[in-house]
Amino acid sequence: MKLPSLEEQYKALEDIHISAFGSELIRQILLPELLGKETASILYWAGKSLARHYPLETISDIITFFEKAGWGTLSVLEEGKDELHVELTGPIIAARFALHENCTFQLEAGFLAQQIEHQKRRVAEAFEQQKKRANKVLITIKWDRKDEINS
Repeated sequence: MKLPSLEEQYKALEDIHISAFGSELIRQILLPELLGKETASILYWAGKSLARHYPLETISDIITFFEKAGWGTLSVLEEGKDELHVELTGPIIAARFALHENCTFQLEAGFLAQQIEHQKRRVAEAFEQQKKRANKVLITIKWDRKDEINS
């Protein structure tokens, strides 16, 4: 089944504003109940899968995607020769920390890993570091400059 383009989806849904409560019920209650101790790793791979459905060409496109998806505000902190450091902030991040003792941002990390892999044409991985007191998540995406993707 062919999905509508990202732009078509943005346009069709841009005027609909809903509470984050529904998505948080699924993410914080239902998925962990269904997936158990594998929740974080499955969410990482789910994020990679989403990124393959919606390949984005620039970091600016990724930032916009995060905003439109309600995943928070993504900011680039620093980019090196083989890694990118980003920060995820916003009301949804603060709410997750306040409401849930154990939360994960592996969906976002997997999405970022796959997007950077697509953009850099190098195998990439992402690692999250939660800063609960500061209500932010630092995500480091690393790629291997020698491990080129051929497709």
